[in-house]
Amino acid sequence: MNSSMAAVVLILMGGAFLSVAHDSVAADRSNIRSEMLVSTAWLQEHLGDRDLVIIYVGRGRSVYDEGHIPGARFLAFDELVEQHQDSLNNLPPAAALQDVFESIGVGNDSRVILYGDAGGMLAARAYFTLDYLGHAERAALLDGGMEKWAAEGKPIEQKAVQPTPAKLTTHLQADILITTAKMHQAVVESASAKDGAFILLDARPPREFDGAVLSEGVPKAGHLPGARSLYWKTLLQSESIPTLRDPASLQAAFESTGADPRNPVITYCRTGMQSSFTYFVAKYLGYRVAMYDGSVYEWVNRAGYDLVASPLSSKDVPSK
Repeated sequence: MNSSMAAVVLILMGGAFLSVAHDSVAADRSNIRSEMLVSTAWLQEHLGDRDLVIIYVGRGRSVYDEGHIPGARFLAFDELVEQHQDSLNNLPPAAALQDVFESIGVGNDSRVILYGDAGGMLAARAYFTLDYLGHAERAALLDGGMEKWAAEGKPIEQKAVQPTPAKLTTHLQADILITTAKMHQAVVESASAKDGAFILLDARPPREFDGAVLSEGVPKAGHLPGARSLYWKTLLQSESIPTLRDPASLQAAFESTGADPRNPVITYCRTGMQSSFTYFVAKYLGYRVAMYDGSVYEWVNRAGYDLVASPLSSKDVPSK
């Protein structure tokens, strides 16, 4: 690994996430983290488990109140994020997030199953949040979400759950969260390296990536320098029943961007929402992964950096 690549490795994660040499971390391409995804059949069979905590993540209560999986607790998405004038959907302080999950009964021994609005995107953001808090090893997404559950005629209830608060011990995984300062320095270093030390994936629609249209609230068009496009919805079998594509197809989609198990993946989008789903899938496939949650909204509006609205070039370097 050359010196430029080594610099990127240390910059991105402070040495924790990427401390192993590039040529010694070849991953098993079949190393799917199957525990991160549960089927509707599995969930129905385990509804009575004492340690099971099912969470519906929604922007509002209306869909939850109309009918939810038996035992599911409601978690308002707004409790997982905070908004600023020049940066949206940021992670709140860890102590606040800990309080949120404890208040709906998530404890150290809980087995958490997540589903929610927006085709699994909100559930994926909740998963990322639990990963940040160090509890993702006991969390999973419901494959296909409520859409698949309802389509199969599985039981639904309308009675709201009144959870008993629990105690959750957190172990912050700060290395999975990329700041704008680290992202800027990393792409500059990467532009001068012969081989990329990471793959940067843009989860927005292709026309926003290319710069044909602006992302909402972002006055500049295009993508971060060195990024590749992988629209998060292409990882689903369909939008109506949002189950994940099979692992071989998902792996092929990542490999088509140049992703390699020997290199980590960093995901981003407009405000760290769409990229949460890509983050989830990358981890599910066995990649080492982090997310730049500030994404293009913060990159442009807070930091004033440019985007690239042209074909990918390794010489693209951000400027103000």
